[in-house]
Amino acid sequence: MHISVIRPDELGASDLDRWRSFQQTGPMAHPFLAPEFVLAVGRLRRSVRVAVLEDGARTVGFFPFERGRWGYGTPPAPGLTDAHGLVHAADAEWDPQQLLRACGLSVWEFDHLVDGQKPFERYQSLRVPSPVMDLGGGYAAFRAEVRARSKSFLSELERKGRALGRDHGAVTFTLGAADADDLRRIMAWKSEQYQRTYRSDRFRVPWIRELLESLLATRTETFAGTLSVLRAGDVPVAGHFGLRNGGALAGWFPAFDSAFRRYSPGLLHHLMLAEHAAADGIVEIDMGRGAKGYKDCFRSRDLIVAEGRIVRRSPTAAVHWARREPVRRLRNHVLDDPRLYRAADTMLKRAATVRTRMRMRGQTA
Repeated sequence: MHISVIRPDELGASDLDRWRSFQQTGPMAHPFLAPEFVLAVGRLRRSVRVAVLEDGARTVGFFPFERGRWGYGTPPAPGLTDAHGLVHAADAEWDPQQLLRACGLSVWEFDHLVDGQKPFERYQSLRVPSPVMDLGGGYAAFRAEVRARSKSFLSELERKGRALGRDHGAVTFTLGAADADDLRRIMAWKSEQYQRTYRSDRFRVPWIRELLESLLATRTETFAGTLSVLRAGDVPVAGHFGLRNGGALAGWFPAFDSAFRRYSPGLLHHLMLAEHAAADGIVEIDMGRGAKGYKDCFRSRDLIVAEGRIVRRSPTAAVHWARREPVRRLRNHVLDDPRLYRAADTMLKRAATVRTRMRMRGQTA
């Protein structure tokens, strides 16, 4: 096996075609593993590289990664993406230790490794579900599945949709919008949510905003940044920005206008997203790992993703393990236990409520 490491913008047309050919079906078809996504991240983050694996005269794999200080490696855009791994030919085999040496890495850490990465399997420390909306049977079948799970949930949600239309104008849905103002509005709603719930605001980071704007303008035969907007009359009330690759849509940034909260606009958006996505040839929507209640409402099945790290024997890798392992274990314990997750979420919401009241008192004093 020969492994060369290049910048994403050094990939040729034949490399990109080969990469896409490996993504026809299965977990590797995920939008976050598409070359268009890696190219977009590479334009904004100079540490992004791609290892190209060649077996004789044949290219058999592409491994996108970021290389940080002291050889610490991650997938591109760490913390933002829901699919990690090496995109490869069906018969490809590789040595993870050789791969890390070629990439100049002492550690490669992952938290959303997709299935089918057999050489990496022994490095997995945890396997968790990532809920999926399965639209392969069409929207009617999906809706029937949601109704069978909870008739009252669907009836109440559709009632709220009718109320929204009566109170604020006809409810409409757009999939595949290309309006940068709509994207900025969704980012603003999401920033407000992050701040309101005491979570880190990703959109205070300039390169993340630039990445989404770049992806909104990206469109190839198989890949596109996909924006959807729910409106009442002429007013946007909810939206989502994700990535599409073929028939797969990766859920990424859903958001809504909190002024319309009583109509459950986020849930309405998800239901209408399923309807319009199915009509447009999308067969699955990956909602991402995490024990959030709305995901259970729409979950059809699960993808399985893994967490872990590949470590070369070195002092740097040992220091990294000592710093990261206790935090990782505590976070996973909370995320994977619904009771702890609800308790932590409730605590954050209560803190946010107190913060909002104090701010309002300060404004009226």
